Amino acid sequence: MAENKLHLYTGDGKGKTTAAFGLALRALGHKRRVLIAQFLKSGTSGEIEGARAFENAYVVTVPATEKFTYQMTEEELKIEKQRQRDVLYMLIDKIDEMQPETVILDELAVCAGIGLVPEEDMWKLIDKALSCAETVVTGRYAPESLLERADYVSEIVKKRHPFDKGIQARKGVEW
Repeated sequence: MAENKLHLYTGDGKGKTTAAFGLALRALGHKRRVLIAQFLKSGTSGEIEGARAFENAYVVTVPATEKFTYQMTEEELKIEKQRQRDVLYMLIDKIDEMQPETVILDELAVCAGIGLVPEEDMWKLIDKALSCAETVVTGRYAPESLLERADYVSEIVKKRHPFDKGIQARKGVEW
């Protein structure tokens, strides 16, 4: 089998998670083991529920933060960083145990980009995933090291979005 590749979907447009889950669906259709970890989201999106329907999918959702990081006190930020780090290391162990063939790390780029996860720890998780799986990282604010090292880089650019007109996210479309 060919060497596993690192995919990055980044930018300010809609579709990064959708693209990642499209690749997961393709792998699941070929009966591959897929690990999906979704950071910073509520875990209630349609794609998460859809993925859970597959026998070969293992889904981890990291509960969303209560506040934006810029609204947190130093103590709250310290606790949140530790929580994200704990999940990251749990995922490394799960990858060792499961040996998935595809790994989706949704919003990990954001976690690293805003400093919730140190880049060093991000790379430990990505390297563990690449040791056995095609690996996808999504999110805005991708660190330069991620942009440089990824084999595939797709930047999703927003030209227009209903949110700009005050229209809230819609179930089944944006989440």
